[in-house]
Amino acid sequence: MKSTLGLLAAAFALSAETKFLKNATVFDGTGRAARKGVSIVVTDGRITAIGAGLSAPKGAETIDLTGKFVIPGIINSHGHLGNTKGFIQDPKNFTRENAEAQLKLYASYGVTTMVSMGSDQTPVWAIRKEQREGRPTMCRIVTAGRGFTGKNGYPTSAMGMKGVPYEIETVEQANKAVDEQAAMKADLIKIWMDDHLGKEQKISPDLAKAIIARAHQHKIKVAAHIFYREDARALIDGGLDMIVHSVRDKPVDAELIALMKKKGAWQGAGTLTREISMFWYAEPRPFLDDPFFTRGVGGPNGEIVTRMKSAAYQKGQRIDPDHALYPGFLATAQKNLKALYDAGVNIGFGTDSGPPVRFQGYFEHWEMELMRDAGFKPAEILTIATRNSARNLGFDKDLGTLEKGKWADLVVLGKDPLADIRNTRSIEMTMIAGNVAYRAN
Repeated sequence: MKSTLGLLAAAFALSAETKFLKNATVFDGTGRAARKGVSIVVTDGRITAIGAGLSAPKGAETIDLTGKFVIPGIINSHGHLGNTKGFIQDPKNFTRENAEAQLKLYASYGVTTMVSMGSDQTPVWAIRKEQREGRPTMCRIVTAGRGFTGKNGYPTSAMGMKGVPYEIETVEQANKAVDEQAAMKADLIKIWMDDHLGKEQKISPDLAKAIIARAHQHKIKVAAHIFYREDARALIDGGLDMIVHSVRDKPVDAELIALMKKKGAWQGAGTLTREISMFWYAEPRPFLDDPFFTRGVGGPNGEIVTRMKSAAYQKGQRIDPDHALYPGFLATAQKNLKALYDAGVNIGFGTDSGPPVRFQGYFEHWEMELMRDAGFKPAEILTIATRNSARNLGFDKDLGTLEKGKWADLVVLGKDPLADIRNTRSIEMTMIAGNVAYRAN
């Protein structure tokens, strides 16, 4: 018996895939300071040892990271997958090919998990199933399936969004639709509660609360797109688990802060990049020539960059009747995100990347820069974008920090992100479940 067990153990050791990441400076996301001279052993995609003074296991592939910096993979808690090609958003674009291309793009920017927040189509379920049954080689997908709004409600008037969310008029419709998403094992339920500055219909608070109650019967968390402080207050009082945009109409107040802390509600995403994208493109901007940006959008001479540089495109942005309001909304969003964090409310990370001109991958790094401008320190930003987001989503057993037993989802950087958060852009390698999902040339 002993000899048989020994042979089996030896056979397993020979078949196991082991990588030895050697001698990096590691920010592990647990809350401790970055450590120098740390090595990581990865076996079959999971971290089996991490620390200083480790030796390479026999037969391991060694990757020397001397002089490099390692952080956990970035988790984007609010994005949209698959519906956009170039400047066009349409659910017909949501093919496996397009979705996987975008998941690979996210990975190339160090985003190892993203939440597609309520606009998904049929291929998402198969992609998610395959990822969770194996070891993904591209960004992990978490899906809110099909989201919820009211009859003719926001965002159904937006390009390509009619027919995407459920348009709910009754509690019975709400219950049936939530049951359908639960049967598909949606990871979250998403509600849009907004009237686009009074221009559109908004779902009633009573129907939104019915959706929340039904989802909780299925033990599914609920996230909400909000704009107004009073909507955030009403939904959180009704049991909402997370808001996935910053409040933008007014400063958060002591009452809302106390309610969020009492209820355990999260500010699941700040989406500051969503706000800046509403007005930033109306003028010529240097980022359009930044190789870190252009590599993700078809190159410096591609359609996207060429069109966004044109005077006609920029003029089209300026003639938006609400254009003058948008910088104020961004400033309010930044102040509110920092105020909630300073008050001890749980904060996650997200961008709303995925719709046209909300650029997947690039936006996640721009979001960090905007958080810095709001007063966050680099270590706080990295922790929010990794450990905190994993906790909010309920995946912290496997993701979010670099610890023994967790999946080896990590990013190798050439520069120190704690010295300057913009150094997250110095990506040299992304690893997901121990697989090299991206390596810079």
